[in-house]
Amino acid sequence: MADDFTFELVSPETLLLSGEVDIVTVPGAEGDMGIMSNHAPLMTSLRPGMVSVNMKEGGEQSFFVRGGFADISPAGVTVLAEFAVPKAELTKEVFAEQKRLAQEEIDAHAEGTDEDKKANARAFLDQLNHMEPTLLPA
Repeated sequence: MADDFTFELVSPETLLLSGEVDIVTVPGAEGDMGIMSNHAPLMTSLRPGMVSVNMKEGGEQSFFVRGGFADISPAGVTVLAEFAVPKAELTKEVFAEQKRLAQEEIDAHAEGTDEDKKANARAFLDQLNHMEPTLLPA
């Protein structure tokens, strides 16, 4: 019998998903990570991408996240997302808004006030541009 393995996805606005899962895939800062029960404890930052969850009772759910953190333990995964939306609700307009916010962050640091923040915002925008063709219908 498999151990109980829970997952929670929290955005600043709401708890998007909470339940028993078999496996979770998160877009970790260093690459995608598949996480199952009894995983070694780990905390990682997230890059923009898809969080996929295989529910214990069956079915898969996917969410676009802009970034945040994943707290991983042997008993479960908690994702604290800066922004999250179910994949079914990821429209061209939602994606365009995320790109606009990234560009605003770049522009806010155009005068060299914080080169690290500017570089992070530019990397974020590059990631969004790279992902857009695969996430959104033509």
